[in-house]
Amino acid sequence: MLPASATPDAARLVAARALRGFADGFVSVYLAAYLKLLGLSTFQVGAVVTSTLVGSAALTLAVGLVAHRLDARRVLLGATLLMLATGAGFALVSDFWPLLVIAFAGTLNPSSGDVSVFLPTEQSLLSSEVAAADRTALFARYSLGGTLLGAFGALASGLPEVAAHYLGCHLIDAFRAGFALYGAIAIGIAVLYTGMRHGGSLTGEATASAPLARSRAIVLRLTVLFSLDSFGGGFAVDSLLALWLFLRFSLSLQAAGSVFFGARLLSAFSQLASPRLAARFGLIETMVFTHLPANLFLVLAAFMPNAPLAVTFLLLRMALSQMDVPARQSYVMAVVPPEERAAAASVTNVPRSLATALSPLLAGALLQLSTFGWPLVAGGLFKITYDLLLLAQFRHVRPPDERDPTAR
Repeated sequence: MLPASATPDAARLVAARALRGFADGFVSVYLAAYLKLLGLSTFQVGAVVTSTLVGSAALTLAVGLVAHRLDARRVLLGATLLMLATGAGFALVSDFWPLLVIAFAGTLNPSSGDVSVFLPTEQSLLSSEVAAADRTALFARYSLGGTLLGAFGALASGLPEVAAHYLGCHLIDAFRAGFALYGAIAIGIAVLYTGMRHGGSLTGEATASAPLARSRAIVLRLTVLFSLDSFGGGFAVDSLLALWLFLRFSLSLQAAGSVFFGARLLSAFSQLASPRLAARFGLIETMVFTHLPANLFLVLAAFMPNAPLAVTFLLLRMALSQMDVPARQSYVMAVVPPEERAAAASVTNVPRSLATALSPLLAGALLQLSTFGWPLVAGGLFKITYDLLLLAQFRHVRPPDERDPTAR
């Protein structure tokens, strides 16, 4: 259920986010296996995956910086056309260089987070479709939809292999059908956007002004801190945590899959507690005081002597680690003027994604030296540092609408 003050447009944006979460979760799990079946080398697979991340980040940043001059609905519909073309491209093309270009220009998301051309426009619109008192609650539903459907999309990613087995078709063809489904989901998302009542371009002074003209200082400060948090998070992405469990405790692939499916469910539903905490304690306090214990649990997991204890601490971490997401999104949207929200969303999210991409290489090197959980320790310490700096710098920087809950 959405907050009572949420408009029908808000419901459409939440539904669109959920559909994109399912589509991303579905194809991103088997993307590397599909590329290997096409005959690409491990290096080429890595290059394609990196291209999706860098291309999405660049396009997201570019759109965010000019979104205040554009019709938001048309931006979103254009993004769905790009998503449709991306699915078709991956389903029809087999050669490395064309795939590299499609990956860079398309919307495919290989990570668990949502860094895409949809993000800045959706978040800026979402902030205007609910009363300020319910903004964090709406962002919680928005994040929940993407995370929950992403988990089920990942769970459904084994369907092409099952279909190939029972239908007697080649696995490559089954994977291609999966990418066709990815593109078809874009059509459903476009239908949701078409029915929106709002989302027109801004006019007047707001349109003529430069992006982040009034909020540049606070957005850049937040961006630096969020990037530090994401750099720490890159030491403990799911694939590296799974690798550590394999190396340290010889955990089976099936057991690891169950652990991470459960972890994603915990992280999804825990976000629903974020609005109540924010209403009582404040957005910054909610971000910090849920994040700090989560990061302590991450560090403690590294010292556990057996798999059950390590998994327990990792699950405890996931039960808390995403509760800051709705509060963070809501805070950024609240401290900037409405006409600068799209730019703020892209500027704060894109560097986070790029920072996450820097630390897995270091984590891999640490695991090569020792099976002890040094990546968990390093990641937890970086993220704890972020928590303390965020609290010190922004505890007294209150969003204006916290003093006027009826505002939008």
